[in-house]
Amino acid sequence: MKEIKSSKKTNVLKKLFIKICRLSGFELIDQSNLEFPVSQIRDKSQFSEPGKKSVSLGSGKTVITRKVEGIDIIFKTCTSVQLVSQNKKRIFEKQKNEYTFRSAKSLHRSALDLREKFPKIDINFTIIDIGSPKSDISKLVSFFKGFNCELIELDSSNLKFEPKTINKNNEKIESNMATTMAAINESLARSKKSKDLVYFVEDDYIHRLDSLSEMIFTYEKFSSIFKKELFLLSTDYPYLYKKFDSTNILFGEKCHWRTVKESLLTFLTSKKMILKYFEKLDEMSKIENNPFEKNLHEIYEEELCFSPMPSLSIHCTNVNSIFGLSPNIDIKKLWKENEDL
Repeated sequence: MKEIKSSKKTNVLKKLFIKICRLSGFELIDQSNLEFPVSQIRDKSQFSEPGKKSVSLGSGKTVITRKVEGIDIIFKTCTSVQLVSQNKKRIFEKQKNEYTFRSAKSLHRSALDLREKFPKIDINFTIIDIGSPKSDISKLVSFFKGFNCELIELDSSNLKFEPKTINKNNEKIESNMATTMAAINESLARSKKSKDLVYFVEDDYIHRLDSLSEMIFTYEKFSSIFKKELFLLSTDYPYLYKKFDSTNILFGEKCHWRTVKESLLTFLTSKKMILKYFEKLDEMSKIENNPFEKNLHEIYEEELCFSPMPSLSIHCTNVNSIFGLSPNIDIKKLWKENEDL
């Protein structure tokens, strides 16, 4: 006769053990099905809980002590200028507004994903435009329906101040740089009114669907670990692989991150950091340095800055530019996903 083993006693002990772990703040992983019985998490795509804990298989739980309350996404746009400081064509060789529209669509899609994963987070958009046709501006605003979105139109013929540029041998480039710096100045001024995190974005970055949620999960985790505010990039810049610099590699929610000391002007940080380094950041909007982001790089010598691997966004510049296309990314797929239909 086949022996029937009762699992009733085992189930009672298991439930009791789960209760003890829950009260003690420990997490369990059921190895048979990869469920988290303490947190009752059964969604295999996300183990972490926003604002509470970051959970990674193999390393366990990180208690979140730095909860993100909100994010202000400041989107600097100009569809009338192809490339600010050069006359080359961008990848896919489209008109500039095509890159701006796809960037806007990708940000909107990513913000919807963020809101689903962080239902309590406050998400705001600010479009700072300089020189785009009215039809393009109207279309840009339409991308952000369902979110609080403020439009600021700057007049390139009536700037508040005259930035000091270094391209004195090319009046067109000098003019383009001056208007770009004016937009940077306005974006920094607006960032002072933010609630918590600020994401400065230029209008030629196309984002993965999970880019914003990965950055917020990672910000909470890393800031809780290091007990300090920090900087995050959405792009894995190829030019950083040309340098034999030491780096540290950590993992966030779904991807790895490495410490870097340089970036372009698309980055995420907190209002606290902006206020701490405001004069240094604002100087970039008034005096053109070589490289332009020199002040940012100096800040990164003092503060932590992380870049994702693989990239969470692509910078749609010239295909041969060292500042452009990130490695190991399906660029054509990302471009197609954000097509403006």
